[in-house]
Amino acid sequence: MANSIQDALYLAFEREQWSELRKSVPLTLSEAELTQLKGMNEKLSLNEVTDIYLPLSRLLNLIVGAKQQRGLVIDKFLSQQSPKSPYIISIAGSVAVGKSTTARILQTLLQRWPEHPKVDLVTTDGFLYPLAELKRRGLLQRKGFPESYDTKLLGEFISAVKSGDNSVKVPLYSHITYDRLTDQQQVIEQPDIIILEGLNVLQTGLDTLVETRRPFVSDFVDFSIYVDADESLLKDWYQQRFLQFRHGAFNDPRSFFHHYASLSDDEANAIAANIWDTINAPNLQLNIRPTRERAKLILKKGKDHLISQVLMRR
Repeated sequence: MANSIQDALYLAFEREQWSELRKSVPLTLSEAELTQLKGMNEKLSLNEVTDIYLPLSRLLNLIVGAKQQRGLVIDKFLSQQSPKSPYIISIAGSVAVGKSTTARILQTLLQRWPEHPKVDLVTTDGFLYPLAELKRRGLLQRKGFPESYDTKLLGEFISAVKSGDNSVKVPLYSHITYDRLTDQQQVIEQPDIIILEGLNVLQTGLDTLVETRRPFVSDFVDFSIYVDADESLLKDWYQQRFLQFRHGAFNDPRSFFHHYASLSDDEANAIAANIWDTINAPNLQLNIRPTRERAKLILKKGKDHLISQVLMRR
């Protein structure tokens, strides 16, 4: 059933077909830069950038240009000058699928197009309720689920930037302390494009159990991307990442997960599998994957985080 829905909604491109749509777009990313951008366990090469991300950056450049031109036409018709409003691209998908890497690569490529040199990246992690509030609400074991986010604050942020506010502050999140930072904020100052990355950025009012008239993030998004992979791969990537964190971030005494640093491989794998099965998998199945077909573009990953197919909304 899912495949028939996708066939009706999307044009499907195998990797080789998609790569041909790069046309003459030059590669503006070096191997050293890519190393800095990619996440753990991701064996990305410049070939992946050339075959997948350059055609995507070309598509987005054309779409953003058309939207900007439309705005100029409407302003001319109304004899007005609208405040500068950024084009908003959202990137959704499961934990461990590589959303952050996709977002960072796109940010780097898009800001090298002459038409929109200022591209900001915002992650929704900063809009998670602080740890103390999650504990108060009994949501610590549902962190990442829609109800664990301060959707009012997130909505106010996205509304402000879309309205063209000169300066908007964004809360930041620490993956060391597992909490929102209280002494640092990201400041958004009228970029040409905002890339918004998060688990639930494709959700709408249809996904809530209670009726609300409050706008959702998806109401303000201009172009949406879903990074997809089979659940068996996602679980494996999550466990691999957990093992690497054990020798990295978990070793920091400030880390919320510092008590995991001394685990054996078998113990770490068992705990990671349990976290996946009890938290990440249910969130994926109930909240994240059901929003996939709302995306305007789906990047389907196979082994080694390599994208095998691109689905583009008709």
